[in-house]
Amino acid sequence: MWQELIVTLIVIAALLQACRKWLPAALRQRMVYALSKKGFDRDRLAKLFKVQSGCGSGCGSCGSCDTTPAPIDTSDDGGARRRVIMLNVQR
Repeated sequence: MWQELIVTLIVIAALLQACRKWLPAALRQRMVYALSKKGFDRDRLAKLFKVQSGCGSGCGSCGSCDTTPAPIDTSDDGGARRRVIMLNVQR
């Protein structure tokens, strides 16, 4: 009986860790939103799933709609930037 309970808790913890690490952020946000509608605390769920607390609700408090303008290219080469790739040759 106790073994089954401990194994169940370990499996739940492993599933939660996998959800935190490998699920896309949009899906985690939707999960937080859906669980908060069921009565769970949104702030705790957001911290647990590593997302902003307001994401997914459409209220605009998560900051996901904020955009930064693209940098303006003022170089003389017409936008083509030169990159130098350093190679370390081992012989």
